[in-house]
Amino acid sequence: MRGVTMRDATPRDATGREVTVRTRRRVTMALALLVGAVALAGCAPGANPDVGVASATGEVAGFWLGLWQGVIAPVTFVISLFSDGVGIYEVHNNGGWYDFGYVLGLGMIVGGGSAASSR
Repeated sequence: MRGVTMRDATPRDATGREVTVRTRRRVTMALALLVGAVALAGCAPGANPDVGVASATGEVAGFWLGLWQGVIAPVTFVISLFSDGVGIYEVHNNGGWYDFGYVLGLGMIVGGGSAASSR
């Protein structure tokens, strides 16, 4: 066995440095964050071209209709699964005030568990 040496089985990068477990974890985490960021960016909504444009009935949804539709959103969602004519969000709205009302109404129904969490 003279002259035969065992090579070190430690992986090395292109420059010859040892690649440690910590380095691999960092690279894996960076790649996971990058993939997650790209996936989230792909889900970002675009602009609504119908903001401020009246619907077929001649109305533009405002805060109060947004609040009401936010409250009934869970029921409307179930109905929209079986009917193509029902949507859970009014496209013809006045923008921020409708969105605020919608989120506030949805929060009152879906996220209103603060009394239960304080017990």
